[in-house]
Amino acid sequence: MNPFPKQRDRLLAVDSLAAGASPLHLASPTEYYFFHEEQNMPTKEEVFAKVQTALVDALGVDQDEVTPEATLVGDLGAESIDFLDIVFRLEKAFDIKIQRGELFPEDILTSTELVQNGKLTAEGLAQLKKRLPFADLSAFEKNPAVQDFGGMLTVNDMVRFVESKVGG
Repeated sequence: MNPFPKQRDRLLAVDSLAAGASPLHLASPTEYYFFHEEQNMPTKEEVFAKVQTALVDALGVDQDEVTPEATLVGDLGAESIDFLDIVFRLEKAFDIKIQRGELFPEDILTSTELVQNGKLTAEGLAQLKKRLPFADLSAFEKNPAVQDFGGMLTVNDMVRFVESKVGG
């Protein structure tokens, strides 16, 4: 006996939709939602591959240089002008909209209220963490020098960011 009979029925509905059946022929809206969700959720590997392609194209680096651990500035040589190109390519590759400052928070890093003596204040760090929940900022927190921030973002941070956009 199948312990997940409803799952089997949903999978049959997905197969029917994939074969061209109308969602109106399904037994319930849940099955259509299930199909719709499955179709739009790329795997982590698919997200990485598209992010990798966007970075190769924007930065002119070799594909093997774009590893999950590679930093955008330090390892891949990204400059501030490149970030606009990266954002454009990610928007196009994933059919998403990235608001100004959402991925690269220049407004926080240049705020006279949040930066003192070249370092983010505690409030600045709190805002940065809130804005970039996908980024691992643990090393940056130890010495939050604004000039070092660019060297913190990794390819994996970009992947997590995109996953949050396409999954949310």
